[in-house]
Formats: sequence, C-alpha cells, structure tokens
Amino acid sequence: MPLLYDLVTRCYHLGIKLAAPFVPKAKQWVHGRKGTWDQLASVSKKVNGCIWMHAASVGEFEQGLPVLEAIKKVHPDVPIVVTFFSPSGYEARKNHPIADHVEFLPPDGRTNAERLYAMIKPRIALFVKYEFWYHHLKTLHHHNVPLFLISGTFRTDQPFFKWYGSTHRAMLSTFAHLFVQDEKSRSLLASLGKTNVTVAGDTRFDRVAEIAANDPGLPIAKAWKGDGPLLICGSTWPADEELIVAAIGKNKLVVVPHELSETHLKQIETRSPKPLVRWSELEDSPIQSVTEILGKERSGTLLVDRMGLLARLYAYADIVYIGGGFGDGIHSLLEAVAWGKPVIFGPNHRKFVEAEALIDAGAGFEVRTSAELQKVLERLNGDPKELQAASAIASTYVQNNVGATAKIIAFILPLLVHEQINPS
Repeated sequence: MPLLYDLVTRCYHLGIKLAAPFVPKAKQWVHGRKGTWDQLASVSKKVNGCIWMHAASVGEFEQGLPVLEAIKKVHPDVPIVVTFFSPSGYEARKNHPIADHVEFLPPDGRTNAERLYAMIKPRIALFVKYEFWYHHLKTLHHHNVPLFLISGTFRTDQPFFKWYGSTHRAMLSTFAHLFVQDEKSRSLLASLGKTNVTVAGDTRFDRVAEIAANDPGLPIAKAWKGDGPLLICGSTWPADEELIVAAIGKNKLVVVPHELSETHLKQIETRSPKPLVRWSELEDSPIQSVTEILGKERSGTLLVDRMGLLARLYAYADIVYIGGGFGDGIHSLLEAVAWGKPVIFGPNHRKFVEAEALIDAGAGFEVRTSAELQKVLERLNGDPKELQAASAIASTYVQNNVGATAKIIAFILPLLVHEQINPS
C-alpha cells in the first residue's frame, strides 16, 4: 500500500482546496471538478468501451492528439474520452471534436479510480508524457486494460530512480508498453528491468508539422505583420514580458500570454509598445482596423486575448520568443520551429531536449537579460543571411523528427479489432 504516496497526494489536494479562495487557478481546479461525476454519469452509456486519453494540459494533449486522430481514421466509431489535470488544459480543449467527452481527472484515490473505471470502462488507455497517478494506473491494470505511455521522457532526478521511489516504480509495471522520446529514457528504464519500451520519438513533431502544412491562415496576424520584422512572444509570463519590453524598443510585436486573466492583460497593456490593440477588438473588421491602428508606424503591440491561436500565429513571425524560461520551464518550442522560426527563451530549459538540440544547431538562443535578448534580436534582424540560415535549421529539425505516431499506431491498432471495440 503506497501510504506515503497517498499522504502526499491528499495533502496536495487539500492544499489546492485551501488555496482556492485566493488563487484563481486553484479555484478553477476545485470548481471544475464539482460536476465531474454527474457529467460522467450522463455520458456513461455513450462512452463505454472508449479509448481514454489522459493529459496534464494543452501541450500534452497536442502530443496525444495525432495518435487519437490516427485511430479515428481506422475506427471512426470508437468513443474517445479525454481527461485533464490542469484547468487551463480543460478550458482550452473541452469542446475539441476528437472527443466524445472531455473531463477533469478525478483526484487520485482508490475509490475515485474504481468509480471512473466503472463509468467509462475503457478498452485502451493512453497516458501522455509524464502523468503518473498510482490508483488510476493500478485500477486499469487490475481490470486488464491495455495501458500505454505516449512520448514519455525519463530523467535521473525523477522518483523512479531514487531509493524512495518504490511506488513510482510500481506504476511503471502497469503499462503494457512505454513509448519514449529518446534513447536515454530507454536506457534508464532498462536499468529498472523494463524491456517493454520503444524509442518512438515525440509525437509533437507530427502534430506541429500537420498544423503548419494545413493552416488556412489568420488575416488579423497577416495584416498586423505588414512588411516589417515581427517578433511573436508566445506563452509569456510577467518575467518574460518585463525582459521583452526592456529589449524591444520601437519594434512590432505580438504578445500571447500564458494566462489570460484581465489583471495580467492590463499589466501588459500598461508597459508594452504603443499603439496597442487586443485581438478581440479586431475580430469584426481585422484588416481595416489593423491598417488604421498602425498607419505608417513600424512599432506597436498586438495583445492576443484568445486561446487556441498560438500555433498558427507563429507562421507570421520572423523570430519567436517562448515564455516560461524564468519560471517552471519553457513552453513548447516545436510549434514555432515547425514554421521554420528561430526561437529565443530563458535559462530554465534543461529538461527539454529540443532546446539543447536547437541551441547546438544554431536555431535556438538562450537569454538571461534584456541586454542579451536585444543583442540576439539585433543580430538576427540585422543579418538576413543568418536569420535565413537559422530558419532553415529550425524547419529541418522538425522534418527530421516526424514519424513517432506511425510507430505507436502500428503497435496499438492490432489491439483494436472489431470485436474489442464493438463487443457482441
């Protein structure tokens, strides 16, 4: 019995509840789960025998999405349930057409896990990248549900490889197969005696390449870009925005904050280059409005206050700044790189193999100060050949790494025979 794990998990959930009156994200986490069981009960019959995919947030959902789409092409009638841990992930993808139902993951516990299983009875379960919840995993294993890890990454500093990590090691035994991103992860799992492992790569490459290949365009962004160089700043936090504003000068930029609270948006409005306009203000007559706002100006800020646009916005950048590098870690680089854009980010990127690879190749740039950011921007904007070379490297990096989805699907599809999906 994982007593320590249960104690830590309960304390964590209690901490979120106590923080809810004061922390908006904690409040979303608590309030969002209030109707979970009623909503699941209302769709239980429809989703029985589903494929269940669980993701932490939006980025992990995008990693799992190519696998779900590939399954749907072969088995269009199979129901799909998607769960999220993060409120931001749920809010951004709660109406995604791939899923028959999208829900918050019930807090991990033996009773909740059994109750969830009884309501959806999944035929196959997919957990993405680094989501490991003991009771949910053990319940699936107990009921003989084939369970797969998608785009997993493992590091020596994770509990699996520590003396106190017996509960986490037990979680690994619940998986029918683990699809990992790199050889290092496979080797670490081999050190624990795990041989049901395939180095498939990262499904995000497939996803971002597909978005770039099939994007219909964003007229607002096209009009804002005009002729001059454009810096797009994606998934930014206040620390990123402070750095950017100090370095940007009178240039044109697009800011897409990670959190869209009104307080945060107003902070950005106060200190960003003018003229400034919000995306939502341009949706009715974008081209005319953008032209009127910018006029002959070569500077200004477009503040994007809508979710779900970032991956497509990157198409209009010359250079991209990715936020998060002064906090818990950078956000997705690949959405920008897929468009052939060099990327700039803060120092907290050590857990992200793509960041190291792009730095080594010449398409990624780490900055720690506004002066360093200004220097990189001046260098790339001032030398078209260097900017072109960095862009080509970025594009090639993505194209050389597509194909993970095909490897995973080749393994999973044989399990989805007609009798399994539609039992008689």
